[in-house]
Amino acid sequence: MKDYVLVTGGTGYIGSHTVIELLNNGYDVVIVDNLCNSKALVVDRIEKIARKRPIFVELDVRDEKKLNEVFSNYNITSVIHFAGLKAVGESVEKPQLYYDNNIGSTEILLKVMRAHETKNIVFSSSATVYGNPKRVPIYEEDPVGEVTNPYAETKVKIEFMLKDLAKGDPTMNIAILRYFNPIGAHQSGLIGEDPNGIPNNIMPYITQVAIGKLPYLHVFGNDYKTKDGTGIRDYIHVVDLAKGHVATLKKLATNPGLVIYNLGTGVGTSVLELVNAFIAANGVDIPYKIEARRPGDIDTCYANCDKAYKEMGWKAIYNMVDCCKDSWNWQKHNPKGYGE
Repeated sequence: MKDYVLVTGGTGYIGSHTVIELLNNGYDVVIVDNLCNSKALVVDRIEKIARKRPIFVELDVRDEKKLNEVFSNYNITSVIHFAGLKAVGESVEKPQLYYDNNIGSTEILLKVMRAHETKNIVFSSSATVYGNPKRVPIYEEDPVGEVTNPYAETKVKIEFMLKDLAKGDPTMNIAILRYFNPIGAHQSGLIGEDPNGIPNNIMPYITQVAIGKLPYLHVFGNDYKTKDGTGIRDYIHVVDLAKGHVATLKKLATNPGLVIYNLGTGVGTSVLELVNAFIAANGVDIPYKIEARRPGDIDTCYANCDKAYKEMGWKAIYNMVDCCKDSWNWQKHNPKGYGE
């Protein structure tokens, strides 16, 4: 019987890029996604790039009956859990929605995994769990939990849930991956970030300004304690991030128990540096306006990623020019995203 990796939220931005890297590395993949923030068309694009089609099942991970059927129909040996809502602002407005969706789906997933004796899970966490960090770069052992929004709170609670599971069941292999700020797109231009409505993340906002869909970029705050006054973040190419998941699955195959890794570049880039890098890389002007800070935003946040390299041999290889060129390549070939 064939072994499968189950990818929840696998038609989303990071999920779809990860599925391609899994297929390219010889894994067989089952995607489950409710398509609330993605399109079924993505599966066709994945097949075009990887020359192999993942199995796709449309379902909400909270639907225990249907999820059980997936585990019964396919021999799921590992899970990569991306499914979840991720807009910080929306989480402040609708906290219960985020608790129900993000935490509720994880509880059901772990219950079904237990019933089918699936022992390996990679969880898509976030650098937001560090809150306002006490130091930068941030290390994996730095404190988590003093967070500023319900979205981050859901990630913290799921991390604690997984840590407790690891203590209670030493046969489980659990990886918590704390992402920093994914940008970029697959070099083919066939898949990329396609947010619903006005983008919450900076790169799709920049590319939608570049394509003429939005008039200008909002830069929130220029009075941070940084070199140019704008916030500094760790922007990582989404393909580097996807490759990090393949490295993590290989790590779980060695039965390490619980492992936690930062996945970033280890380099801080300010908002204005990112804007100027995009202009220089693509020769496209990006008008912007400085506006008031957003509540909860912090000065500086970037990773130390030595642990991932030391224990898994993974590190980010793409630079800011690659990120900017690939983001623009995706947008100009898909001016309406997947809505073409």
